[in-house]
Amino acid sequence: MYRTLLASLWVSPLLLCTTLSIAAENAIQPPTNTIIEQENTFINDSILPPIQPWAGASEALLLNAEQPWATPFEQQGYQSTPNYNDTMAWLDKLVESSDLLHKVSLGKSPQGRDIWMIVASSDGAQTAKTLSDNGKATVLVQAGIHSGEIDGKDAGMMLLRDISHGNKRALLENVNFLFVPILSVDAHERSSEYNRVNQRGPINMGWRTTANNLNLNRDYAKADALEMQHLIRAINVWQPDLYIDVHVTDGIDYQYDVTFGYNVKQGYSPSSFNWLETVYRPAIEAALTEQGHIPGPLVFALDNADMAKGISLWNPSPRFSNGYGDARHLPTILIENHSLKPYKQRVLGTYVMLEQTLKTVAQNSTKLKSAIYADKYRNSSQLALTWQTEVLPQGFDFKGIDYRIETSLISGTDVVRWTGEPKLYVNIPVVANTKADIIVSRPVAYYIPPQWTTVIERLSLHGIRMTRLEKSTHIAAQQYQFSDPSFSSADYEGHQTVTATTSTSKVNAQLPPGTVRIATDQPLGDLAMLLLEPQAEDSLFYWGFFNTIFTQTEYIEDYAVEPLAAKMLAENPELQAEFTHALKDPAFAKNSKARLRWFYQRSPYYDKQFLVYPVLRAMK
Repeated sequence: MYRTLLASLWVSPLLLCTTLSIAAENAIQPPTNTIIEQENTFINDSILPPIQPWAGASEALLLNAEQPWATPFEQQGYQSTPNYNDTMAWLDKLVESSDLLHKVSLGKSPQGRDIWMIVASSDGAQTAKTLSDNGKATVLVQAGIHSGEIDGKDAGMMLLRDISHGNKRALLENVNFLFVPILSVDAHERSSEYNRVNQRGPINMGWRTTANNLNLNRDYAKADALEMQHLIRAINVWQPDLYIDVHVTDGIDYQYDVTFGYNVKQGYSPSSFNWLETVYRPAIEAALTEQGHIPGPLVFALDNADMAKGISLWNPSPRFSNGYGDARHLPTILIENHSLKPYKQRVLGTYVMLEQTLKTVAQNSTKLKSAIYADKYRNSSQLALTWQTEVLPQGFDFKGIDYRIETSLISGTDVVRWTGEPKLYVNIPVVANTKADIIVSRPVAYYIPPQWTTVIERLSLHGIRMTRLEKSTHIAAQQYQFSDPSFSSADYEGHQTVTATTSTSKVNAQLPPGTVRIATDQPLGDLAMLLLEPQAEDSLFYWGFFNTIFTQTEYIEDYAVEPLAAKMLAENPELQAEFTHALKDPAFAKNSKARLRWFYQRSPYYDKQFLVYPVLRAMK
């Protein structure tokens, strides 16, 4: 434990001054010294870097345990979080007591638990239609996608309490609020003091992955997990205008307690980026600063042992929440609270951010909706599928923590020892994966043969519009062929991923009835491209949904190739010339199997669908 009773006594007068200034209905008695000491004391404190005492105006948001509507987090000294049953029991009581709140299930988890969402609106809307009919912008906040990172749940419960029974009912006058307290509900119940060694609380933390050991924040594009499928359906049905995904970060030590980010300006939703950067971020950072927090951008060090090398600006792919939001033109904010800050401080910072989000969206909803509309119907003629890193011309003044490098007697190598002392790193480099690499032209439509049912179902789940051909149809199109496929050597998120060298050819195809047509001039046209273009970072091809095309089932015996080859050469002088040229390669000339395969590949017996992408691109 790095915070002593002496430090607690030093903080208490500041807390007392703060509590005396709040409204009587929200008045808080100063916490005892014991609670101040406990709230920053966790089983892993002795092995974590030291921390500085903290006191902020946001502490006025807390209720004492004795108050009727104190949350379980407040009842337990600001250091613990309730389990699933206790969470929902408290929220059920709150919903029953309020004309503003309604509870809906998004669906059940693999272990049979409901994933609940609280609908908060000034008119008590109970359905997506009635919510939409009120004409207000809607904010969706999700906690517990990694259920050990549960700050958002306790912050959201406090905020809903203050909206329903405090002085913050006006927050819903011009905005709707959807709140998922726990997304990964099964993992939430795999709770232990020992789940996240690098995180200061809560005492009992859930597990990172689902009961099926899937990481939900790697699952947005492929959407394997039942929890993710429920969430994506909810996004399609409830149509939020802003989506917030609350996490707790890992990694280095620094001064920021609340960091957050979203898509980059080079990405797929530039108008949304402009709104987030010029309207949203300034308002949020001002509110957090005023309440005693230190906000910052997402922080990922290039080298944890050498901050001078700089930090990374992340352009996420659609497997992640903020990358998925970019692809489907839903402004999405990834909150990464700093794991080394005490739980109470992180929860309060999240509360402040969520409250200010409702205010900012309410005040700027017209501009937000206009930005989303512009992105949805932008339909650029070209789309970047992959990105290269580049050093940005402008560096960053990083509010870090000082450290020293020591040689470890345990590992025998150099290790970082954070001192706990603030240090400003002036104008350190920023490296970003924002330079477009592979770029493709936008097809008019994609055509998917009806037998690829899993692919079609997954695209439909995302809300991508499609039609089916009612009769056999002839089209001219482009088609990808693959060579040199490279499969992952180990399973990743339940898949054997694959990359390959691609080439294209023009084909004339007769499509059977039931073939699915996906036009790209639709709001989710960019998402459709990123899922169907095989070179995209999170395409369904990459995730292995088409891996059966790499299996060659028909073959020819050597005794049959020999006479077949002789017949082919006798009948085709051009083939004879081509074979003579191929023999100039010594390796090929010495490889009898390769020579026989050369003829088989050019024969009418060869599998014409082997290494060929079944999805067609129609350009006109």
